[in-house]
Amino acid sequence: MRYGIFSDTHANIEALSAVVNAFESEGIDRYACIGDTVGYGASPNECCDIVREIAEHTILGNHDAAVSGRMDYSYYYDAARNALDAHARILSDVNMEWLRALPYQVREGEVNFCHGSPVNLEEFEYIFSAEQAARCHEIWDDLATVTFIGHSHLCKSFALTENEVFEVVADKFELRPDHRYIISVGSVGQPRDYDPRASYTIYDTETKTFEFKRVEYDIDAAAQKIFATDLERNFGNRLFIGV
Repeated sequence: MRYGIFSDTHANIEALSAVVNAFESEGIDRYACIGDTVGYGASPNECCDIVREIAEHTILGNHDAAVSGRMDYSYYYDAARNALDAHARILSDVNMEWLRALPYQVREGEVNFCHGSPVNLEEFEYIFSAEQAARCHEIWDDLATVTFIGHSHLCKSFALTENEVFEVVADKFELRPDHRYIISVGSVGQPRDYDPRASYTIYDTETKTFEFKRVEYDIDAAAQKIFATDLERNFGNRLFIGV
């Protein structure tokens, strides 16, 4: 089984379209979206439509939860909150109902999908350091062999034993026996690792091989759509530098 895994599209249809096109040559059997299809960008309906069509599993992200009325986001900073309010006004009934029904987690055997940390799923906690990954020791007995997450917009991998955590610094690697993995798959529509290309990933359950991949997309088109709305201009500016 080859999974095509992606996350944090954030209403960026140009980036999502490039990722979908890139996946087409990869022999993917199933697609999994790990949340935050909406928020920040200018094309929430278009992105929801595509994800609903291709993804066998879609996980609830914090922005999805906010837009669909499933969490309090009054503490978000003004620009992010305003974008969520705007998306809530324009989302189709079908897409809104879809967001309202998304699960916090989906597990298929050795593979687990959730938006943030698998510890306290509804809290959407970040994992972008070994110290944060180490909290997963609290649920060691229930931890899947590999857990795929999003949320941080960073491409990060951590290998855990019962007592230690190691960051895996490689774009492609094979999972080792007697280890468990937390893999943050980066962001399709708003990368924050100073690489503006859209991020997507592939996991092969037969070979136990995982790979980070990137693809260029029309950043200017995505930014110009944001500039043409009342959304915060920085949501467009940051796309050019990947922050």
